[in-house]
Amino acid sequence: MPADRQQARAYVLLGLVMLLWAGNSIVGRAVRNDVGPFVLSFVRWAGASLVLLPFAIGPLRRDWGALRQSWPIVVLLGLTGVAAFNAIMYTGLHYTTATNGLLLQAAIPPAVLAADRLLFGVRAGWLQLLGILASMLGVAVIVFQGQPSHVLGFRFGLGDGLVLIACVDWAVYTVLLRKRPRVSPLSFLLATFLVGVAAVAPLALWEALTGPPMQWHAGVGAAFLYVALLPSLVSYLIYNNAADVVGPARAGQAITLLPLFGALLSAALLGEPLHAYHFAGMALILIGIVVSALAPRQARR
Repeated sequence: MPADRQQARAYVLLGLVMLLWAGNSIVGRAVRNDVGPFVLSFVRWAGASLVLLPFAIGPLRRDWGALRQSWPIVVLLGLTGVAAFNAIMYTGLHYTTATNGLLLQAAIPPAVLAADRLLFGVRAGWLQLLGILASMLGVAVIVFQGQPSHVLGFRFGLGDGLVLIACVDWAVYTVLLRKRPRVSPLSFLLATFLVGVAAVAPLALWEALTGPPMQWHAGVGAAFLYVALLPSLVSYLIYNNAADVVGPARAGQAITLLPLFGALLSAALLGEPLHAYHFAGMALILIGIVVSALAPRQARR
């Protein structure tokens, strides 16, 4: 496949990932009073691992030697991208609003650039920085509803701090993906999922024993099914591959689509109206992504 078509396909698939992750944020917020964050995270990764196992067991046997040889980076990626990010994000959503959570996740693109610079010495070009700035401005327009005065109402609390820590953690995971062993995507994904399950299991057990009892109902079952399949198994396969194709910084910038897709899902599922500021923010986000996508071409010229 030509490089341009491959990159275009990667961006489209990243858009799908952000749509699924926007749904994940809505689900995590919706069941916060029914399921603890660590239990939800454990069910998510244990369920995804069980679904993936029949398809990945063959590649895992073939790749076991390479995975064992690269076990430090495999464990680190499993801890940062699977265990820590999701557990911290779900916990943060217990203590902050969805609006704050969406706004703070706009910090992921510059955090990816900073992590890439600190860990690998990669410098961002001015055009890429301009694109990320435009996308972040688009996020602010949507979150603050196009009203600059709403910025004064932003309050930073415990939940916001946890979301911000999760964002930094995801930035580290994104840039470290370039160091993953070159094995089957299925075997690599299962290995990192199992690391995540092992890391979250003690916390989930502690939460189940000491926290309020879980409230079982059909909505919780549907939430478990959704988080195990779409934002986990499907999305991580796509995101990991797309980060290879378009680079860590551009893959991280796709996170700025989350508030846009969150608004679209709220309109479709909850009947909430769309306003002019949604479309203005969407335009800025898309302009920023396009500008960043053009940056490497300008650098080659």
